Amino acid sequence: MLSQQELSDRFEIQDLVFQYAHLIDSKNFDALRDVFSEDAHVDYGVYGGSVGDLETTIDYLKSALASGVFPNTQHLNANVQISVDGDSATGRVMCFNPMDMSLPDGGRQTFMLGLWYVDSYRRTKDGWRISQRREEKSWVFNAPDFMDI
Repeated sequence: MLSQQELSDRFEIQDLVFQYAHLIDSKNFDALRDVFSEDAHVDYGVYGGSVGDLETTIDYLKSALASGVFPNTQHLNANVQISVDGDSATGRVMCFNPMDMSLPDGGRQTFMLGLWYVDSYRRTKDGWRISQRREEKSWVFNAPDFMDI
């Protein structure tokens, strides 16, 4: 049976996961500093994205998602699996991600990504934070032909 603390930890981490999705979709990338630890390592490499520290990640997201190329995204997180061990935890989170893309010819195309986030979390003085996040590719649907994902 889970203790009251373990239940609280899981809910706090789950809220963190959902806050991440909200910040990405609202393009509030600077607020990711309240979701990730200062020394976080983020690996978006499986879909051709950045791999590196938090500031590298924020810069990448600003250039990739806030540039107008992707006017709308929606990160639906589900099947959140969390294992807590004191002040650290690990998790695996399913993400269904429709992406609305502006095309070079002026049109738009919606494609979808299926992925998992494989995470490590750490309790800090400011609460739980994501200390490592790595994307694992599951599937891609309807991506433009010129994209190599």
